[in-house]
Amino acid sequence: MPQGPSFLDLGVSPKVVDTLAKRGVTTPFPIQSLVLRDALAGHDVLARSQTGSGKTLAFAVPIVERLDPDAPTPAALVLVPTRELAVQVADEFADVVRARGLRVAVAYGGVSIREQGKGVGRAQVLIATPGRLEDLAERRLVKLDGVRILILDEADRMLDMGFQPQVDRIVRRLPKERQTMFFSATLDGDVGRIAAVYTRQPRFYEVATDGKTVEEVAHRFIPVQAHGKVEALVELLTKDRELALVFVRTKRGADRLVNKLKAKGVRAEAMHGDMTQPARERALKRFESHRVDVLIATDVAARGLDLEKISHVINFDPPEDDKGYVHRVGRTARAGRSGVGVTLVTAEQQGDVSRIAARLDLHQEFQEEGMKLAPPRVVYSGSARGRRSGLRKPARRKF
Repeated sequence: MPQGPSFLDLGVSPKVVDTLAKRGVTTPFPIQSLVLRDALAGHDVLARSQTGSGKTLAFAVPIVERLDPDAPTPAALVLVPTRELAVQVADEFADVVRARGLRVAVAYGGVSIREQGKGVGRAQVLIATPGRLEDLAERRLVKLDGVRILILDEADRMLDMGFQPQVDRIVRRLPKERQTMFFSATLDGDVGRIAAVYTRQPRFYEVATDGKTVEEVAHRFIPVQAHGKVEALVELLTKDRELALVFVRTKRGADRLVNKLKAKGVRAEAMHGDMTQPARERALKRFESHRVDVLIATDVAARGLDLEKISHVINFDPPEDDKGYVHRVGRTARAGRSGVGVTLVTAEQQGDVSRIAARLDLHQEFQEEGMKLAPPRVVYSGSARGRRSGLRKPARRKF
């Protein structure tokens, strides 16, 4: 089988190539092979790629290669939707920035803004959430007029979380002459419209997948009794695995489930939005180091979570829609690894979950456990009178 281009072939410097090799990264992932040449040349880039595809290095390497240690601070700005993703992106940068004599800083809510302001003023690369960065800029703790490279990572998530107004105001503070790169699981709708405004003659790249979900994931849908969900979860967690990420619907539900699991001898931690940032970081560190191997999280808390050794994602509470399912199971099967996505389904939930499965081409996996697919749900538009009289044509509900 023919080999793809090497990092050297793509224009990466020997020093950075050696640094990547020391951490075991010797062959570019598909998104890196597609993007690096144009990114290194300074072109604007739109890249559609699922999380876990290696996209962080696809923009980290061009940033460190194109910046000089004497560049303004900051000279590169990476906008991310969550605190957890900011920390993880910074970790990806850590060794490659050192190889080039550069500094990286992070800025996110939940910690002292004054302390963060000191750090961002000295770093060439700034990784930030939109809300905290806007606060820093308004307090004049950071200047953005020297930014030469702008990255929007997980741009679709940023918009889903309502950050577009902050991002727009931040971009207005940046020089118009800059390189801009979008990395997103989708570039349709609002993301595509914003990308068209922010970029100039961008190169577009996509890492195609055969299905609508991550293909390395084995999907399972398990019917359970409502009163037996915890026991079913414990049974799953006692099987051979690495780290397990368990999704619940509410913050209180996360805390309750942790207590129930601990009572049954399962080491687990919660992570949700009511926890302080230091508490969330401690929980994540304990999980990443395997001191606990089960993390119970809400959707918002787990956005941007990028750990290679999550072998199982378990939906204790099913997701609300297709997008939620894809986002959740995308936390496993990272960077070419395989993984398992399990959804526990009570009798009351079978209809909604079966429709999600059908739309994601997972109908066979759903039926393997003996459950039946529900018919597509329809809603009627128009007045109540029109619905009663049958004068309006039914339209499929969009999730």
